[in-house]
Amino acid sequence: MTIIDLAFTIARAKSQEPIGSPCTGVCKLDPAHGLCAGCFRSREEIKSFRSMDDAAKLALLDQLPGRQAALSQENA
Repeated sequence: MTIIDLAFTIARAKSQEPIGSPCTGVCKLDPAHGLCAGCFRSREEIKSFRSMDDAAKLALLDQLPGRQAALSQENA
């Protein structure tokens, strides 16, 4: 499995019909913050993603870069 950049997977997901997954191929939950180290979704968000409507998926996708930036600053 190839690890892919989050911004790329978000753009790809938004262009799909229905809205696709932002999975980057990392698939490892970080116990410190409870988010996937690749896509920055919580376990619950990952589990419920397929059943979300497109508006909810888009809203979540828009939150992910901010989560990534915040956690990058924490770890800097």
